[in-house]
Amino acid sequence: MGKTIRLAAAVALALALPACEKVSTVSDSASPAGEAGFAAEFRQKLLDAKPGDVIEVPAGVHHFDRSLSLRTDGVTIRGAGRDKSILSFKGQKAGAEGLLVNANDFTIEHLAIEDSKGDGLKVSEAKGVTIRGVRVEWTGGPSTSNGAYGLYPVLSQDVLVEDTVSIGASDAGIYVGQSRDVVVRNSRAERNVAGIEIENTINADVYGNVATGNTGGILVFNMPALTQQGDAVRVFGNKVVANNTRNFGAKGTPVASVPAGSGIVVNSNDNIEIFDNDIADNKTANIIISSVYSTGYKADKASGEFDPYPERIHVHGNRLSGGGDSPDGLDLKALKVALYGLGGRMPDVLFDGYVNPKRAGGPQICLRDVSGVVNADGPGGYKNPSKDATPFACSLPSLPAVDLKRG
Repeated sequence: MGKTIRLAAAVALALALPACEKVSTVSDSASPAGEAGFAAEFRQKLLDAKPGDVIEVPAGVHHFDRSLSLRTDGVTIRGAGRDKSILSFKGQKAGAEGLLVNANDFTIEHLAIEDSKGDGLKVSEAKGVTIRGVRVEWTGGPSTSNGAYGLYPVLSQDVLVEDTVSIGASDAGIYVGQSRDVVVRNSRAERNVAGIEIENTINADVYGNVATGNTGGILVFNMPALTQQGDAVRVFGNKVVANNTRNFGAKGTPVASVPAGSGIVVNSNDNIEIFDNDIADNKTANIIISSVYSTGYKADKASGEFDPYPERIHVHGNRLSGGGDSPDGLDLKALKVALYGLGGRMPDVLFDGYVNPKRAGGPQICLRDVSGVVNADGPGGYKNPSKDATPFACSLPSLPAVDLKRG
């Protein structure tokens, strides 16, 4: 395309856009690879960005050897499609992530981030975050050397993650941590340790997603020594199927304790509602409810203001099948054999048995429409497990929907 045609096209595009949007179109994929070509120009666009800018990434595989960063509010980064505009960090030499964003009213859409040394996309301390149509992938398959998190909004508020794909993260494909008012929807997570993880987050809806081929499908965790405790998370309308990949998380991390074959896992969180999901063929258990004490943390790490016990957990109206036939780990294998024999299988729900000794009336875990539950007696060293479902035959009020006021 000649310069005159390029100029005419650019003018036409500018006239077609709202006046508040300034579009920056970076070089096409024919530019030299590396920091001297596309990467240098794109990096400068991020550094020079002003509120209202739209920075467009054309189709092609674009190579970077250092992290990218954005610190300007009100910027949109837009590609031509999550399988067309690819930011590749294979061979990255410097930086802790692919793209780090510390900015409000940020949107990134329709592109891919591949093979970053650390996290794929990290958005920190931001308000008004939209991550749409983004793929983050480590193309070599599951490996402990892969980055920890694919999509990683943290310490943020008013967060929307939709229509994304996350593959190969050594911790979580989609991880939302220490945030408030969050929606994760219509996304796919596969071959990660945790497919989708909501940690220490208040008011989150997780729905319409597919989690398959991970170690654990969807995790709702509350961990000690963080800025806030999690509360009020709804997990509904998802497909959580065959999450049986071996755990390849780094030793010593909480996610490394997740058994392969875990469907939906609630750990030390309160006010969680799990309903209308299709959950199947997760070999340890389709649903696990547990305390931080089952993650390998010592008791003194869960002291002070932190509440380690899962309470007001409401499971109802899910469609569950299969699973529980081959639990991960010697303790769980022995538990299954002791209760159900060599050819048997665990029921839909596995509860580790940790309850608050100061609370009267039990842990308030209410289970409906499940094949059964095992209380594994974690506090007693798994010596006296129980199959009695009577303590869990209750119901709780439904939680309110999260409203981001953006459709």
